[in-house]
Amino acid sequence: MEKKELQYIHSFEEYVNEFINTLIAYSPKLISAIFILIIGLYGIRLINRMVKKIMLKNEFDPTLSRFLANSLLWALRLLLFITVISRLGIESSSFVAILGAAGLAVGLSLQGSLSNFAGGVLIILFKPFRVGDSIEAQGVIGTVNEIQIFTTKLLTSNNQTIFIPNGILSNGVIINYSLQGMRRADLIFSLSYDTNIKVAKDIVMQVMQNHPLVLKTPEPSIVVKNLTDSAIQIGIRPWSKNEDFGNMSSDILEQSKDAFDKAGISIQPFVREVSGE
Repeated sequence: MEKKELQYIHSFEEYVNEFINTLIAYSPKLISAIFILIIGLYGIRLINRMVKKIMLKNEFDPTLSRFLANSLLWALRLLLFITVISRLGIESSSFVAILGAAGLAVGLSLQGSLSNFAGGVLIILFKPFRVGDSIEAQGVIGTVNEIQIFTTKLLTSNNQTIFIPNGILSNGVIINYSLQGMRRADLIFSLSYDTNIKVAKDIVMQVMQNHPLVLKTPEPSIVVKNLTDSAIQIGIRPWSKNEDFGNMSSDILEQSKDAFDKAGISIQPFVREVSGE
């Protein structure tokens, strides 16, 4: 062999020996780090399971329970990761500084997502609504299907799923129809000026009193809503439980119309005034 080739072989052998010696010297740290990682992952899973059972036993709000469990899970994982890299000989202080700088950069680029995250936390903590409530927000009416960290999922009456970002949801107006347990309908009939108002009110009151879904307390009421150029508008205000509201409102409208027809009371059609040329 040439002298140059012998030098290459000698250098390669030195590198291999150095690598083996380094691996032998470093193996206790590596083995202990792997051991800590395995035990830590098992312990985190066990702690997370115990926390969920405790919150379930104490009847915590499901959304809050899920949020706290996930937050604890990621906090413990981050702590375990720092512990493992420290065991490998990497300075944790340097890593934390790098992580902080990276977090700042990510935070600046994800301001909208952080706003939604903060909104989700506010919704979970202050509970303006819960899963299963019927709400109106951002021009949408639906039943709350799930409260996530960044969005809230609504299910509309026609089975459409709508996701609303928590940032704008927490800062906007929210109408919770389920919070009080019952709801009042505001129905309007336009009747002819030939109608005897007292007779019409008695007819509608009888319809509401006979309907099984209309609550006795608070009592239903009927008022003269408006006197337009073409009709008398009466407002019909029955109360029902939240879950009966849709069926009750539809029934009252239908049965009132039938009762008016039998009594010979004319419902005034809507008249749009059109100016002639």
